[in-house]
Amino acid sequence: MHRRRRTALLLSAALLTAAPLLTACGNDAHPGAAAVVGDDRITVSQLENRVNEVRTAQRAATTGEAQYEQAIAKSGGLTRDTLHGMVLDRVLHRAARDAGVTVTRKEVQEARAGLEQQAGDAKALEVSWLQQYGVPPQRLDSNLRVQIEAQKLAAALGTDTSQPAFWKSLSEASKKLDVDLNPRYGTWDVEKSSRVDAKLPWVRDVTAAGRQPA
Repeated sequence: MHRRRRTALLLSAALLTAAPLLTACGNDAHPGAAAVVGDDRITVSQLENRVNEVRTAQRAATTGEAQYEQAIAKSGGLTRDTLHGMVLDRVLHRAARDAGVTVTRKEVQEARAGLEQQAGDAKALEVSWLQQYGVPPQRLDSNLRVQIEAQKLAAALGTDTSQPAFWKSLSEASKKLDVDLNPRYGTWDVEKSSRVDAKLPWVRDVTAAGRQPA
């Protein structure tokens, strides 16, 4: 994946691309887990709850069924992109911890205040973050913390988030955490610190005609 694309995925938390719901046959290495990141187990239920948060926020932010369907169409790959974000957040946090980087609540509050001023008000910022990045209002502070953490990590490394040195630190963190994705959601490319689709013969598309994509 191109470095600029990987950076965008990090800094937006979850850019949304079209993809069907997947199901898998066979034995999972970690039953009930969407991913295992170090000692942290991201369950399928936790992933589904995150996706539902976005869908609920999209419903609340749209007027009429047609507008809601348009929002869904723009975020067809939400499930797998959400998992990407959940894993990458943990990888970034490990890399930041290893570099001695921390983020304070005050830094998050100051960043949010500045963005709210630019957007017009708090509500406008929430809608903008939801529409552009698929981040629901209740996850906005957490997402801002990720952005600040990434920027501070890059600064500590003497680089920026678009440069190889930054991504190398994430790659090293990925290796330490031994990221393991449930095959139905793809695989984790350690070198690129990115989720990639897995082409496996026992993975089948079960999205029914007219079914709402996740």
